[in-house]
Amino acid sequence: MRRTHTCGELNSKSINKNVVLQGWVAKVRKMGGMNFVDLRDQYGITQLIIKDSVEIKNEYVIEVEGKVIKRKSINEKISTGEIEIEVTKLTVINKSLLTPFEIKDDVQTSDDTRMKYRYLDIRRPIIAKNLIARSKMNNVIRNYFTKNNFIEIETPIFGKSTPEGARDFLVPSRINKHHFYALPQSPQLYKQLFMVGGIDRYFQIAKCFRDEDLRIDRQPEFTQLDMEMAFAKKEDVMAIIESLMVEILKEIKDVSITKPFKQITWDEAIDKYGIDKPDLRFGLEIKTLNKIFSETEIPLFTNLDKKSIRAICVEKLIGKKELERLSETSKQNGINILGFAKFESNNWSGSIGGKLSNQEKLSLINEFNIKKPSTLLFVVDEYYKASKVMGALRNEAARIYELADSNKFELLWVIDFPLYEFSEEENRFVAAHHPFTMPQEEFLDSFDSDMLNAKAAAYDIVMNGFEIGGGSQRITDNQLQARMFKSVGLTDLQVQNNFGWFVNAYNYGAPYHAGLALGLDRIIMILTGAENIRDVIAFPKNSSGIDMMNDAPSKVDEKQLLELQIKLK
Repeated sequence: MRRTHTCGELNSKSINKNVVLQGWVAKVRKMGGMNFVDLRDQYGITQLIIKDSVEIKNEYVIEVEGKVIKRKSINEKISTGEIEIEVTKLTVINKSLLTPFEIKDDVQTSDDTRMKYRYLDIRRPIIAKNLIARSKMNNVIRNYFTKNNFIEIETPIFGKSTPEGARDFLVPSRINKHHFYALPQSPQLYKQLFMVGGIDRYFQIAKCFRDEDLRIDRQPEFTQLDMEMAFAKKEDVMAIIESLMVEILKEIKDVSITKPFKQITWDEAIDKYGIDKPDLRFGLEIKTLNKIFSETEIPLFTNLDKKSIRAICVEKLIGKKELERLSETSKQNGINILGFAKFESNNWSGSIGGKLSNQEKLSLINEFNIKKPSTLLFVVDEYYKASKVMGALRNEAARIYELADSNKFELLWVIDFPLYEFSEEENRFVAAHHPFTMPQEEFLDSFDSDMLNAKAAAYDIVMNGFEIGGGSQRITDNQLQARMFKSVGLTDLQVQNNFGWFVNAYNYGAPYHAGLALGLDRIIMILTGAENIRDVIAFPKNSSGIDMMNDAPSKVDEKQLLELQIKLK
């Protein structure tokens, strides 16, 4: 290999060395008879001095030989800023057309254009750093689990479609006509079978696929750290994951966090934060104010009929523009009326503030411990709906006023989840996590008869307002599993057709076991400060699930389509 150094390696200790560098031309500046060139590779940028006239342009790939000399004007923004290379020989390895956007971090172009030319986008230092950080995180994970006696095992990509969770991606089988494989939503069933198979501790960094609507933290294909432990309870899994997260944050961000992590119940999360993945980097706790307004004359707070008054206090005098933005957030989440009250120097104003009685004013000051100019936001509706809307308003207010410190990492566990949730679309209860989740011990006798109150032996880990992982104690008793299937509306025939191969394994002796999966894309998105999960995935899909670079998904040719239609008939 001719290259002697990378473009981010040389410094003042390298002065007078003869070197060979290779990379991409990032910038060319002509000054008199001299050419100053920034040469870029994955590792950094080095300035070149070329005395001869040269025909090179941005993004040309070149090789240079030369001598390291001291730079007259030091650039403290880059690691090589003390030196430059006096070029004695230049070779053009490959030329480049004019790129569709400038290769720099603060590029001004659409996301779709960046995705279409993703191979150019990866040259931008910020994207390259994200991918490097991701690789480093994967190494930390593998080293950590190997050190803790976990075995890395791969599970199949082609599997069986099952009626639970999100929608599957299906792949027709050419050999077995009229039959389809399903791409895995997770390795859930396979990893439980490892426990039956006598594997004590399993992990893998697994590709997963879900056909669902996309968001800033969701892609149709994603990567998770999957793990399972035999003869383990939730405390064992949580301890392993906490130590892993401590190592990841130390290695990737050089941040030290303490353990054990805070734990809050699902009920507490909804009551205080309106969401089961709360961001604890800021306050704005939600309060229920029905008692304060029990004798009010304010129309919004009368005739409640089992509704709740939910509110937060923002220590800012929220302006008209910001109030409109918050009102729109409320409407998008299903509540059209957002009440507000402004407090400043003992004066109250706003749609609610101007109607408060003296006792109500005093009670609000005490309830929220108001000492600064502040704005209270109110919504009224059924408790869980009002909580959800107020949770969205809490997060939006934090975004508007930049209340969350991007350099701070708050991790917590949310526990005591409901075992079921009611699906309005299907008009029935469905498993809140998945139907292999063990009910909590106190609900073993009643979980399928009192579905509204049943709690799951499940746990989610949350960081900075994102759910980064979730797990549970698994059901290992076939009678208990049969009750769970029946409670979510699966018939014996459906169970046999879809899960018979799985539940049969539990007839042959299974240890109790528990596990968890971490969303690695989300974790690295948070740690790198990326605004969208796409910026930490090498070749992502856009918000419509399309790969702009190769136009996937695409139509198939007539012969393939005919073969597929025959299989579907």
